[in-house]
Amino acid sequence: MDDTPGYSDDKTAVLKRLRRIEGQVRGIERMVEDDTYCIDVLTQVSATTKALEAVALKLLDEHLAHCVVDAAKRGGPEADAKVKEASAAIARLVRS
Repeated sequence: MDDTPGYSDDKTAVLKRLRRIEGQVRGIERMVEDDTYCIDVLTQVSATTKALEAVALKLLDEHLAHCVVDAAKRGGPEADAKVKEASAAIARLVRS
């Protein structure tokens, strides 16, 4: 069984996105420190949330395309577990 994450090929891009999001969060912190108008802060929170959702969807897509597909090819209990795991992750994303 290969334990390499599905996003391995895109790890650099994922990390770049996460660093950009980290910068957005720092910017929001500065806005609050500077007593920026609430709606402007909320606009930036919304943009940051969307950016995190995009990362989550990318990771989910890679997980399905690699980890779940590989397990499904092998079959058995591992395949069932990977599908359940993916379904639970999708449910968490939908609820968030």
